[in-house]
Amino acid sequence: MLFEECPTRSFTRASIQNNAPECSGVYGLSNNREWVYIGITDNIRAHLIAHLVEVGTIVSVRRPTGFRFEPCAALSRTARHDRLVREFAPYVNGRS
Repeated sequence: MLFEECPTRSFTRASIQNNAPECSGVYGLSNNREWVYIGITDNIRAHLIAHLVEVGTIVSVRRPTGFRFEPCAALSRTARHDRLVREFAPYVNGRS
């Protein structure tokens, strides 16, 4: 499933546990106004849970309410990440 085809899921622990895989890929966090952040990881589920419990970070301050993901191999995920960042222009990635 491509990132664009993945439905936005609720950014809650239960939704992450039920919907996010424990595999390599890219993921995005959004709120009602904007894409907040797009990241890459070896474990999508673990990284989303880590973001969920963050306090005082630039990501947490933007109050994400939803997430999407796309499983992809470690060798291709950086290129995919870069394309998604260009396409969606997330707030945090633009500050890096």
